[in-house]
Amino acid sequence: MRHLLLALIIISSISFLSYGITHFTSSKMKDEFKRFGLEKFGTMTAILELAGAVGLLVGLGFNVVLLISSGGLTLLMLLGIIVRIKVKDSFLVLLPALIFMLLNLLIFFINCFSS
Repeated sequence: MRHLLLALIIISSISFLSYGITHFTSSKMKDEFKRFGLEKFGTMTAILELAGAVGLLVGLGFNVVLLISSGGLTLLMLLGIIVRIKVKDSFLVLLPALIFMLLNLLIFFINCFSS
């Protein structure tokens, strides 16, 4: 179970590091937040993604940090799903947020119940 948890953490962490950095390097990400009507939340979202990604890695040594980070990323992705539903995006566009929400929820629960 520990190997599965490690693999999930690495996948999620690398992905959220990429998403967070991309917000600062790509106008496409900023345009998405404009399309959502949430332009003022783009930078905060990117910072939360970066903090969550780092928190997942730090959480390998500190369970409480892993719980907070995986829980926070789960919530962030839930909010992303809600926004995509609100703007009537297709299921395929919404799918990455759903996958990452479930991935981080799984990290959260594995960490809760394995120790």
